[in-house]
Amino acid sequence: MALIWNEMTAGRIADTLKAQWIQGDPEVRFHGIATDSRQACDGKLFWALKGERFDAHDFLDQAAAKGASGLLVQSGRILPPLKREDMVVLAVENPQQALGTLAAWWRHQIPLKVVAVTGSAGKTTTKEMIATILSLGEKTLWNEGNLNNLIGLPLTLFRLESDHRCAVLEMGMNRKGEIAALTEIADPDVGVITNVGPAHTEGLGGLAGVAAAKVELIERIRSTASVVVNGDNKPLMEAVAGFNRPVVTFGFAPGNTVRADRIKARGHEGFTFDLVYGGHTYTMTVSVPGLQNVWNALGAAAAALCLNTHPDQIAEGLRLFKGMHGRFEIHFLGNNILLVDDTYNANPLALETTLTSLEGLAAGGRRIVIGLGDMLELGDKAPHEHREAGRRVTETGAEWFLAAGRHASDMQAGAIEAGMPPDHIRAVADAAAMLETIVPLLQEGDLVFLKGSRRMGLDLVSRGLHDTFGEGEHS
Repeated sequence: MALIWNEMTAGRIADTLKAQWIQGDPEVRFHGIATDSRQACDGKLFWALKGERFDAHDFLDQAAAKGASGLLVQSGRILPPLKREDMVVLAVENPQQALGTLAAWWRHQIPLKVVAVTGSAGKTTTKEMIATILSLGEKTLWNEGNLNNLIGLPLTLFRLESDHRCAVLEMGMNRKGEIAALTEIADPDVGVITNVGPAHTEGLGGLAGVAAAKVELIERIRSTASVVVNGDNKPLMEAVAGFNRPVVTFGFAPGNTVRADRIKARGHEGFTFDLVYGGHTYTMTVSVPGLQNVWNALGAAAAALCLNTHPDQIAEGLRLFKGMHGRFEIHFLGNNILLVDDTYNANPLALETTLTSLEGLAAGGRRIVIGLGDMLELGDKAPHEHREAGRRVTETGAEWFLAAGRHASDMQAGAIEAGMPPDHIRAVADAAAMLETIVPLLQEGDLVFLKGSRRMGLDLVSRGLHDTFGEGEHS
């Protein structure tokens, strides 16, 4: 049977999951899987998942009304009377676990090379770079948006079709065991860990806990797969040292398997560098700014090299990659203002890396104006990490610093301790207050950098600056 949803029968799914058969015809063919009863479910199998704030079992009637051909529910649940006798109903002990089981089975139905990417910072950009490279040669699937957890990754795999030959899967986590489970579902041929830093420390017991969670990929990946790690990241390399298996390292330091040499900044147009690998040197161009993107490019190149991708294809893919919304995204505004929108998310490692890139962008006399929002999920380390964030802002030579959120005072204190004049710092409550405060401070030619955790909503500030100053010309 072809790997096409329109040919996938209820009986085959039931057999794969060893599901309890409640009712319906085993020959019913599904068009796909649905998990949201608010959306069209025509011909699909509605998967009743339970989250922290919802239970899809409460919406089975809505899914049926939206056209679902079947329901997969938790064993033992009392179901509402079904108006359609032709509705297939299957039951399993754990619907979320069953979703991963079916996705793992689906992944192995076609000859496919899978790359899995995790890390504290840069994993999404690295994933997108790898996908751009591989898609130049073969049909490639990759996660859309942030579908990188125990629900999103299986749903991504269900988009595989029989002519896909590569898949690039981002794996996120906020608790112990999640990367291990995702690795078992994806069964990658190449596993990439971009770095380890203080992100999600609230639930993992500090940096050592984050490192242990990330290297679950190495624990669970099969022995024949390749492992790619950032050789410049000390916490990661310390964690990797406990495993008796070869790894491919990437970074700037001598001794890395894949490293960058002769890095040259091109302002807002990115970087050129020599990629050194296996005794050969290849010229690469990264078309997006931010020194962190050279590390991301090295990780992407290392993963592609593990799949025997030609260096020319790697170079073309990196050149074609144009960046991502809200991730060190460059905008030219009116009044010759340069906006760096890095508002998608934030943690201390990502902030430290991106701040180092501002000096090159400010060349030519631009004043630096920085707006930061809280970095979330840092637990007891939050006050310290936010004071350090303020210190790093001062080290950039910023003219103005605006801090928003519960930890605004910690960031303010850190900046003052590092020597920034207090009258050039503004602590504000939220994104709306930051926008209101920042506009009067800006002058012609300023460089504005915005970053914060996603829930801080600093993208509102970015949109507001666009509305206030309009679009400008590249300079």
